[in-house]
Amino acid sequence: MNDALLAEYEAKFTCNFPQAREVFPHCLADAVNKLSPQGVNAYLDGANFLCMIGQGMEPVLVFMEVMPDIASHFGQGTNKLVADYAYKLARSPNKKALIPFLSSLSSVCRRIDTFDDLQHYLDIIDEFVDKTQTVIHGHQSMYESPGMVPLLESMPQLISRLCLNGIRNFIDYGARNYVNAPDEQIAYFKLSSNDAKSIITRERHGTTFKDVERHMDMLKSCLWGCDLPFSVFATAFDQLRKPIPYLDEELIAVPDVYDQEHGVSGLDRYRAMLAHMMAHKRWSTKLMADNFAPHMQLFVSVFEDARVEYLAMQKYPGLKRLFLALHPYPEKGACDDAKQSCLRYRATRLSRALLDQDFDPENPLLENFRERFQAVMSEKGEHSTTQDMAKLGIDFYVKTRKQSSDSLPDIFFDNTEVSYRDDNRYIWFHHEENDESEDFHQNEYEAEEKIVDDANSLPPRHYDEWDYISESYRPDWATVYERLHPSTDASKVDRLMDKHNDLAKRLKKMIEMLKPQNKKRIRFQEEGEELDLDVAIRSLIDFRSGHAPDPRINYSHTTDSRNIAVMLLVDMSQSLNERNPETGQTLLSLSQEALAITAWTVEQLGDKFAIAGFSSDTRHEVRYQHIKGFSEHYGDEVKARISAMEASYSTRMGAAMRHAAHYLASQEAEKKLMLVLTDGEPADIDTKDPQVLIRDTHKAVEELHSQGMYSYCITLDPKADDYVADIFDNHYTVVDHVEKLPEQLPQVFMKLTR
Repeated sequence: MNDALLAEYEAKFTCNFPQAREVFPHCLADAVNKLSPQGVNAYLDGANFLCMIGQGMEPVLVFMEVMPDIASHFGQGTNKLVADYAYKLARSPNKKALIPFLSSLSSVCRRIDTFDDLQHYLDIIDEFVDKTQTVIHGHQSMYESPGMVPLLESMPQLISRLCLNGIRNFIDYGARNYVNAPDEQIAYFKLSSNDAKSIITRERHGTTFKDVERHMDMLKSCLWGCDLPFSVFATAFDQLRKPIPYLDEELIAVPDVYDQEHGVSGLDRYRAMLAHMMAHKRWSTKLMADNFAPHMQLFVSVFEDARVEYLAMQKYPGLKRLFLALHPYPEKGACDDAKQSCLRYRATRLSRALLDQDFDPENPLLENFRERFQAVMSEKGEHSTTQDMAKLGIDFYVKTRKQSSDSLPDIFFDNTEVSYRDDNRYIWFHHEENDESEDFHQNEYEAEEKIVDDANSLPPRHYDEWDYISESYRPDWATVYERLHPSTDASKVDRLMDKHNDLAKRLKKMIEMLKPQNKKRIRFQEEGEELDLDVAIRSLIDFRSGHAPDPRINYSHTTDSRNIAVMLLVDMSQSLNERNPETGQTLLSLSQEALAITAWTVEQLGDKFAIAGFSSDTRHEVRYQHIKGFSEHYGDEVKARISAMEASYSTRMGAAMRHAAHYLASQEAEKKLMLVLTDGEPADIDTKDPQVLIRDTHKAVEELHSQGMYSYCITLDPKADDYVADIFDNHYTVVDHVEKLPEQLPQVFMKLTR
């Protein structure tokens, strides 16, 4: 740019901030290179305007830096649009958001395509302000939106992972749920809360692990005979150490979502990742890390990865297509800069050469080691060992190391990540525990949960909760802690049964009527009760005609039995401590009596059944207590748990039903019944709107029905008619006289299963 043109534009630049005038020539040169003369004039007009809005020099400097790229992409009208919106922020209670807005604009504009998209983005920000500025006495408050600055500071992360519609949904969720909780709103929009991470995962494009978990579990069990649980880590956030899939002695850690890569779907990426780790589990053995320098460990790991993948491809040939499609293809000479370490580059080229016979390494040493690797695998096959690969890895490192550059801090990473492979911790162990990296198993984005030390407890599970206002799920909203119910004296239940001896006699007569009487004939038995004449004659004809006769010439009988699985889910909230005004007996005591008699009834019928109690202390702690499992006999141990039942906390019913359905769904039965015993409507102390949990429980009922499970409610609440039909439709019974519960509960069960 010549001096005359610079002088002409300097005359048009009226801003008097010294720092702005100092950087003006550099910024102007950028603008002149990228914009038309009209665009440059619009750019200067925008900068001059921001100088006059009374917000200091920083907005001007940021505007001058970012706008040439933005305006060259969207057109010169973008300058005025952005300057006007900046003025609007400066004149609002959210003036602190002005600098984050301008600073994040470059990241946003790199992810959108049109001027209309930019206007749509600004509309989304306006909607957020409208929803989060409180209204007092009908007038707009002059207080800023608490989450505005954190939102704009987080926008580069959000826009890199979500489309504009996903960002709108993310913002809408936070604004709606935390409008009256400024601290939680700030945490949400800083992306530091678990809810923020869950919503981002839900709104991301790609295949989530939750969608394919059942499929992956079947692959793990059926193809590889592995019963290790999966643990999911978040990948949607900037973090100091990028999480990598890993396998250890206790679990398989996998990413929460996979996008398509190199034409390979998210599901196939999960399959490749699982196959690689399962191959390690089957064929890898341990090496002491203390015996190998870190650079040696890298190349030993490459040979071991190639070995287990070679064996996996021999077993399941279809894996070859997946592995090759996902493996990088580093070009020769890509890392020739002496100022960078090329260790990862050499390792990735070696890995490709070992895996892909069609890959031309253009390097005699790589070709030599590929031949040595093939010789070992051809000779030994599954009898090859991790120690064989260690020898190759050490030799390769010794022959290729570069003293001057291998230890440089600047490492060449381009096209070197094999995304489906784990971090190989499974093959390394340390002589001293302290030798291991302190954060080896940590994931800084793991949910913050209570640590469960009780031997009778299981790790928590998370369940979505239905939000009837937005008609969408709140992902992983409720946390269920599951444990075995404590025990006490089993004789208490025996005394309760003695108290209801007459009722037991009446129930026994009903049970005899319900027990299956019909018998059905099972044909084609080699050994049976009687000869099946038709089959016997056909076998005789076959024998005389020279054909092999069918030896299954008998038949036997079996009872045409009931095939029912029942889950008794009992509300154990604080309100069960209330007493019946007529008898003085607590509702908890009545529930214990009813459970004891019903359990005895179901046991007499021979149906599969389980009993569990639940209560909740906010969405973060839904307590689910096993009283009887499906495989347990109804004996003294179960009676002792019923005797020990205590009532406390609240009633988050939807989460408890979803967790109970997790066990009921696994039962092999023609009819699956969930019988819910409660004394009130779903409620919890962290939910002010009573409809929230009522609608969520109704949604849980619909979910169970779609999975082939039938829900029925028995309630002791005299006011239940106001809400119970909204949850269970007409599948409920209101016990008007609570003292009759021990009699009515087993009768309702028998009526439902007749």
